[in-house]
Amino acid sequence: MLQSALASRHHAFQKKAKSKQHTVAKKTAVHKKVIHSVQTIVKPVTSAQKTVISVASLLDTTAPKVVVVTSVFKPSLRSAAKINLTAATAPAEVSIIPLMYSIPAENLTFSYHPVAIKPLALMVDTTLHWNKDRYIKVGYGNYATPYAEAGVALGDGQKSAILLHGKYTSSKGNLPYQNFTKGGIDANGVFALPNQQQLTGKIYFDNSTQYLYGFTGSNNYTKDQLQQQFNTIGGNLGLETTMPNDYGIAYHPEVGFSSFFDNRQANEMNAIIKAPISKTLGKLLTFHVTGLADITHLQTLNTTTINNNLFYVAPALEFKVPNVQIKAGMQPSWDNSQFSLLPDITLQANIAENRLILLAGWHGYFHKNTYQSLAAFNPFIEQPTTLLNTKFTEQYAGLKGNAGKHFTYLAKVSFLQIDNQPLFANDTAAGKSQGFVVLNEPKLQALKLHGEITYTDQEKLSLIAGIDYTQYTQQQVYDKPWGLLPLDVTGTLLYKLTKDFSLKSDLFLWDGAQYRDPVSLASRKLPAAIDLNAGAEFAVHKNLNIWLQFNNIFNNKYQRWSQYQVLGFNVLGGIVYSFH
Repeated sequence: MLQSALASRHHAFQKKAKSKQHTVAKKTAVHKKVIHSVQTIVKPVTSAQKTVISVASLLDTTAPKVVVVTSVFKPSLRSAAKINLTAATAPAEVSIIPLMYSIPAENLTFSYHPVAIKPLALMVDTTLHWNKDRYIKVGYGNYATPYAEAGVALGDGQKSAILLHGKYTSSKGNLPYQNFTKGGIDANGVFALPNQQQLTGKIYFDNSTQYLYGFTGSNNYTKDQLQQQFNTIGGNLGLETTMPNDYGIAYHPEVGFSSFFDNRQANEMNAIIKAPISKTLGKLLTFHVTGLADITHLQTLNTTTINNNLFYVAPALEFKVPNVQIKAGMQPSWDNSQFSLLPDITLQANIAENRLILLAGWHGYFHKNTYQSLAAFNPFIEQPTTLLNTKFTEQYAGLKGNAGKHFTYLAKVSFLQIDNQPLFANDTAAGKSQGFVVLNEPKLQALKLHGEITYTDQEKLSLIAGIDYTQYTQQQVYDKPWGLLPLDVTGTLLYKLTKDFSLKSDLFLWDGAQYRDPVSLASRKLPAAIDLNAGAEFAVHKNLNIWLQFNNIFNNKYQRWSQYQVLGFNVLGGIVYSFH
């Protein structure tokens, strides 16, 4: 039994061993085929990529037999090409668009202009202007001085702007017939037109009345005999381009007309036509030409007719680069049919970026003398018996510039040749010394020094001052330049303390002019004079301001014209009401 059982187990073991050997042999054959297949597939790759293939434990029957393939080659997708964004410049534009720029020089536009010489014996200084759309300004002061002013602004300020303005004042001094009255109305308009053009116009009426109160000794004249009354009615019309047109042309023709008459049957008609035109020639050159016709016809009581006509044409070329500006031209002129060729040569050289600019020039020009212009300079003149225009030939050199953001300056020295300069001398006729006759000096020379300074701090502070010193020499006919000031200093200070409170002050200082003694005929000199004025204006309501004005604070009763003493210290005050 035991042997039978052992034999049975031995037989089963052998059968199982044979079965196992058969299975191993079968697997070995399969594995060989797999290896052969793998070698067949991998071999090309192995030789190209140096692939290492290891078959581990193929005959190991204790664990599952696997084939491990190790390779440095890894299949992957090809990287996509990136878009290369480079900062390449745009292609150059070959077409050129011509553009015209008008750039003002910073801090070099001087707001100071020499003031016209007024008869201060009859002048009342105006106080601050309150710019509103519609306003009325009234006041009163000593010397029985009423003051009234009104203004109205119309239009939208873009397509049209019209300003209507009028004022009136008068005073009565302590001397006999030391009275005067001034008044006038005017209307100014600006109207926009197509093609960058605008139409400008003005009509006006002015009246001034004063008396020849500068007599000496007893007065044997009536008020009507001493009265000097001047009236002017006039207007002008102009067409102006706001910018050069497509052809680089800018123009500003003007036509003016005025009628001037006094209370002694004198009537003067003035007509003027002026046409300045400029044409740009590239970026550096500009051609300028100005034509003028100024015609005057005067009819007086004692003379038949006085004609005074002036014509000229002034062509010039202007060369401008960033630091240099040169203008070269001439002015053929016909002064009452007498021909003159005047120079027009100027130079500006920027030395230090607008901080220092060199000026030089040789310039000739005419000053038109009319009964109207002579009476505005000296209201105590008698009717002129002749009218001659003054010709100036000026050679000058100077400097202008700025020092910082607030301060600008100008200094200039000039040598002048003057032909037909009007002089003013007291009449030598018995009992008529209070009137001035207009004399003509054919030739004289002058050395003139001119200076300006300006200091501005936004809209809070503004200081403007100017000085003119003139030394006259080489007179041919008369002893001295009677009636002309050798030294004239002016200054204006405007200080805005707050939004609603402003201060203003004016200073006038000059050396006395030479005059002719009506008795001895000797030349004498008036004393120097100073006149200081101050004013204030402040708001008490949205539409209501109060103003004060103090004139001749030092109470200096000087004489601008011989025998004519000015008013002393005077004060005015009032209100300004705005309808805005």
